[in-house]
Amino acid sequence: MFEPRVALASLSGEADAEWARAGSDHAGAAFLGGIALDEATREAARAMVDRDRTEFLPADPLAFVERELDALADAPIRPGVNVRSATVGPVSDVAAVCAERDAIVEINAHCRQAEMCEVGCGEPLLRDTDRLTAHVAAAADAGAAVSVKVRAEVPGVDLAETARAIHDAGADAIHVDAMDAEPVVGDVAAAAPGLFVIANNEVRDRESVREYLRYGADAVSVGRPSTDERVRGRVRRAVAEWFGAAGEEPVSDRSGR
Repeated sequence: MFEPRVALASLSGEADAEWARAGSDHAGAAFLGGIALDEATREAARAMVDRDRTEFLPADPLAFVERELDALADAPIRPGVNVRSATVGPVSDVAAVCAERDAIVEINAHCRQAEMCEVGCGEPLLRDTDRLTAHVAAAADAGAAVSVKVRAEVPGVDLAETARAIHDAGADAIHVDAMDAEPVVGDVAAAAPGLFVIANNEVRDRESVREYLRYGADAVSVGRPSTDERVRGRVRRAVAEWFGAAGEEPVSDRSGR
């Protein structure tokens, strides 16, 4: 899906084209956003801004996505766009834009902010497989490569079952925020071997990278430290070392740096 197998995870209100280009020295993909697409999620984002959260709130979300992706047309990184929508139609529209630009559309089933949850977006999609798979199918039908960002440790949610369902609906990747349950990455990878598994949460160094790759992740993503060149460099070196050694224990650089 991308090389090197390091992604930059979306940061609300911060992950734009400039941020992605700055991180392209060590990453193979960058997920812009999240972007609130429909009126319900945009109203939720406005409420979040009112309590001092940073959010993208362009006048025209679709035009904003087009501009940001076009700004990365010559960048050595594959862009993705993390989107939040309570309705399916806007997901299909933005997926078509992504398909035209070889970008990944990422369905956000991850956000746990109260305002987003109240409109049925983000984490609530994990508890409603029918709605989640409808979002995935709409994006896939538009021709885009589709990722779904999910969160572990959500009561009543079996991420292995979710992975199978979204794969059947047409998803290409699952982006797993493992929280404090790192082995869930292995459950997901085993349940849906056809999905490209991106592991996220506290990816900082050689040790954290190797833990996720041992569980069967295909790639890792860097969250908040994505603006730190030193962290990006450590993560990329660890990924290159792992895949260069075909997953075998190497004999060099055991310092984690």
